[in-house]
This record gives sequence, structure tokens and C-alpha cells, in this order.
Amino acid sequence: MPHHDDTGSTGANGRADAGPTALDHQLAADVAGQAGTLLIALRARLVAEGVDEDTLKAEGDRQAHLLILELLADRCRAGDALLSEEGADDVARLEAERVWIVDPLDGTREFGEPPRTDWAVHVALVIGGAPVAGAVALPALGLTLGTDPAPPAPPPAPAIPRVIVSRSRPPAAATWLAAAMGADLVEMGSAGAKAMAVVRGEADVYAHSGGQYEWDSCAPVAVAAAAGLHVSRLDGSPLRYNNANPYLPDLLICRAELAAPALEALAAFEG
Repeated sequence: MPHHDDTGSTGANGRADAGPTALDHQLAADVAGQAGTLLIALRARLVAEGVDEDTLKAEGDRQAHLLILELLADRCRAGDALLSEEGADDVARLEAERVWIVDPLDGTREFGEPPRTDWAVHVALVIGGAPVAGAVALPALGLTLGTDPAPPAPPPAPAIPRVIVSRSRPPAAATWLAAAMGADLVEMGSAGAKAMAVVRGEADVYAHSGGQYEWDSCAPVAVAAAAGLHVSRLDGSPLRYNNANPYLPDLLICRAELAAPALEALAAFEG
């Protein structure tokens, strides 16, 4: 991936400073938002042309990926690496200090079912295995949530917590957790839409088991953490990114006050 703009400062050893800059946060939000704008226009045009669902989904994935590549190449730091769901994996990223992890169209299935709104665009920057800047665009809702400025804290939780699950394949961990906490289930599509529902106060717990990849959760985790939510693996261990194998099977995103009871309940889960 070529890079043309070094926006970061360097220390005495010539290496880029370790932390993210304000420009990194802004870049994540700009790229996610622009990809979302493209996808909205593309979906409207292809639906008007009467294309089939498979073509709609494939073109969404392809065109969003190409735009994100172009935008990052123009504006990210020299030496930054990329891991994208829609691109070939370059193992050079494992030696890079800074890695952008993106999902150009999270919820391709929902995107292919107009007028569904529960799909997203993920853009995140990882330094030292941790997502330090990122953004999740919810294009059909006209929203982009980022890490700086962070989203406001969600409103007070309801008396009965709400656990969010996939509409077609509810993860066993989520249904177990809902039963253990006496919670209601809320169905929704993509991983990014689910995570942002917790950030926005439309749900209280998002627990996933059964398989995801780093691009599914990296940007949502960055935004949720910036909003003050709890983020971890189901066993409470940290979520680490830019691994040689990008498979990252489970995660927990929830209100901070629900983390302890959720983790206690999940400790008894055998999935």
C-alpha cells in the first residue's frame, strides 16, 4: 500500500511517535464517512438499475474497498500498513508500527436488502496491537461515530438490560447471557451496527461468540472504548489486533456497570 503523506512527528531516533494524532482520528472519520457516502449513492443507483442482490453486494464491497485504499494512500503516514477484509493480506503489516484495519462494508447482507439501515463502514488505526483511533459510519442513518471527539455517554440503562444479537444466527453466548441476566433480546444486522447500538444507548450488551475477524470489531471497539464502554474478550482478556491470523472469535462490548455481572455470567458459559 503506497503512502504519500507523513502527517506524524518523529522523535530523536527517527521513528514516528507512538500515539495517535488528531489527524489520525479525523482521517478515520473522514474515510469512513466518504465510503459511506459512496455506498449510499451506489445502492440507490444499482437498485434503480434493477441489478440482482449478489451484484449489489459485490459492487458495494469492491467500490468501498477501492475508495478506502485511495483515501488512505493519499493521507496516511508513510510506512503505515493495511489489513482489509476485501484485500490481500500483506504480512509486512506484522512488522509495521501502525496498521489500519478496515471493513469497507460491514453487513454486506443487510446492504443488499434495501432499505435496511443496519450496516456500517469500519476504519481503525492500531498501534502496538491496540485500536487507538477509529470510526464507524452508519451511512443509512447519516451518522459517523469516531474516537475524537468521542460519542457522548449513553443515557441511563433501563431496569431490564437489552442484549443485542444477530437477526439470523443468534450467538450462543448472547442467548446464554440474556437468560442469565434476565435481559431482553434485540435483533440487528452487522457487527458495527450492533456495537454502535450499545454506544448510542439502544442496547446495553453486545456479546459475540462463534467467530469474527479483526476487521469486524476493531473500529467498533475503538469507538466503544472512547465512549467509556467496557470492551474485552468474553473471558475478560484484552482484545489484541494485527495478529498473524486475523481470526478473533469473540468479544464483549457493554456498559461499564454491566461488565462485572456479564463477565461473571459468561464465566459459566461453555460454548
